[in-house]
Amino acid sequence: MILGIVRGNIYSTIHHSICTGKKLMIVDHIHADGAPTGKYLIAVDSVGAGPGQRVLVLDEGNGARQVLNDSKAPVRSIIVGIIDEISVAIPASSARHGSAEAGERAPRATE
Repeated sequence: MILGIVRGNIYSTIHHSICTGKKLMIVDHIHADGAPTGKYLIAVDSVGAGPGQRVLVLDEGNGARQVLNDSKAPVRSIIVGIIDEISVAIPASSARHGSAEAGERAPRATE
């Protein structure tokens, strides 16, 4: 799974029939803190995502074909969720080596 942010749509006049009626979206990869990774992909939208929304992308062909319910669909990446909030917890063993004291609550990515 990939965290991403939708940057826009792709429009085409000629495409595979599996794409008829579906949006193709440009998605930038992001880290959990929202920072861009510098990578992007094009994904079929299955949830009604729009530009500026954070999304969860399944980037594996067989899984994408299962979501579309078509075992022969030529699709690798599909948007399967719109993200409302990201919360990152740091295990206590890792906290000892970082800035947080062991046993303290780890900062959330949205704070």
